[in-house]
Amino acid sequence: MPLTPRSSPRSSPRSGPRSGFRSRAGSRSRSRYSRRSRPVRRLRAALLAPAVAVCLLAASALPVPAGVGDRLYPSLGNPGYDVVSYDLSFTYSGSNSEPLQAVTTIDAWTTARLDRFDLDFAHGEVQSVVVDGRPAAFTRAGDELVVTPERPLPQGGWTRITVRHTSDPRPPEGRDGGWVRTADGLVTANQADAAHLVFPCSDHPSDKAMFTVHVTAPDGYTAVANGLPAGTGRTAGGTTWTYRTRHPMATELAQISVGHSAVVRRTGPHGLPVRDVVPTADRKALEPWLARTPGQIAWLESKVGPYPFETYGLLMARASTGFELETQTLSLFEEDLFTEPAYPAWAVEAVMVHELSHQWFGDSVSPRTWSDVWLNEGHATWYEELYAEEKAHKPMATRMKAAYALSDGWREADGPPAAPRPPAPGHKIGIFRADVYDGAALALYALREEIGRPAFELLERRWVREHADGTATTADFVRLASAVAGRDLGGFLGAWLYGAKTPPMPGHPDWTSSPGGTSSPGRTPSSGSGGSTRGRTGGRTGDPVAVSGG
Repeated sequence: MPLTPRSSPRSSPRSGPRSGFRSRAGSRSRSRYSRRSRPVRRLRAALLAPAVAVCLLAASALPVPAGVGDRLYPSLGNPGYDVVSYDLSFTYSGSNSEPLQAVTTIDAWTTARLDRFDLDFAHGEVQSVVVDGRPAAFTRAGDELVVTPERPLPQGGWTRITVRHTSDPRPPEGRDGGWVRTADGLVTANQADAAHLVFPCSDHPSDKAMFTVHVTAPDGYTAVANGLPAGTGRTAGGTTWTYRTRHPMATELAQISVGHSAVVRRTGPHGLPVRDVVPTADRKALEPWLARTPGQIAWLESKVGPYPFETYGLLMARASTGFELETQTLSLFEEDLFTEPAYPAWAVEAVMVHELSHQWFGDSVSPRTWSDVWLNEGHATWYEELYAEEKAHKPMATRMKAAYALSDGWREADGPPAAPRPPAPGHKIGIFRADVYDGAALALYALREEIGRPAFELLERRWVREHADGTATTADFVRLASAVAGRDLGGFLGAWLYGAKTPPMPGHPDWTSSPGGTSSPGRTPSSGSGGSTRGRTGGRTGDPVAVSGG
């Protein structure tokens, strides 16, 4: 799922509504996603309703942000409604230090009667809010935009919320994420809790929705966003670009970019449109890297099944972020990953595969809670390592043995893979630590050793097929693994995912671990096997670019 911090190359050990949306008098399509998410949201709403009601009825009390109760990010998301689609419009002036004028329109299905409701929004000025065509009162409470519609919203109905606001690309004090200023414009990096620095939303991966994005920019700029192009229109001195997704998406995966960019198109497996976005001046130099993507998609399809979305591509930005990020259908990379000569080619390719594999693990199948993030990062690390083993002859067992030696230290410092410790104040991305990457991949390695390669490969294919376009939990994975293996794996996987100590590795009784080690086993492109953060134990959220080796 997440971003990708990398260590220095010279450091040592690295909208349109959802398909099926009808008029407000109609009914919502009963997709697999809808059936899974609504009961969870109703339960959350029921649990939180009494406290919210007390807060809102007390005339002297300020609104209290409720959130959906995520263990790691308790203020994220909002109960009482299920977002179905976002329509986002941004106007870029040509300066990445000036706020963008913006309009966010949200179509949602209410899961409770709402006298008031919250939207997550923290970094822009709100000019007006309209609910179902009528002006609504609003106030700010921390990171929440608290809206009071003219009439209460009944449970079980459609509502449309339109917010006119600014979106500020200058980072707020003490926070990062959201807009990232590049040498020639902007990109977004919203993981884990930063989409609401860009636009009002329900900023939690359990509330996926369809997206339409419009960006107006001056002549000479190119704007891109997730999904497929849906038209352009000329304005006075500029162009409005429109993009639309064909699959639901978590807010943290939204990508909006504007810059002096070239859009490079090619065809992937089965006619898949592949679209890359690169600095115009560097298009020719970057082409050899871009040309590798179709083969990487084909390789992953041979492992887990058909690519899950309508398009894919790389967005190469002239920016210093310290990570790569799996934004849906258009993964974000720092350009210098491909131009820094200290990174060996096989390691850079492994990083590319890490982010590509997230399209299945994290984007199509999203974590129901942030504690389930190991399902994203463990799998992306797994396939980056498998690719390095098969294509560059870097043995996975070597990397796994090195990770095993450090894993007790990771658990002691950061918690086990499926129960990471909450981020410290001021370090919101602190959940993206070594045990969520290499420690989680180690648990997958143990599972393959325990149930055998054929059963493991069947499990992977069934996982991404049965949970496509939805969300899933660790318990869902354990249940499916048990079904595929034909025996209860709850105790086995429970120890690997939640235990304070690393269990014995099946088939490798000689492997040992001891507390005290907190570094990843050599994750830098200059030293090892594939990854996607510039050092797994520091920096910002994400997928480490690094690579350890063997």
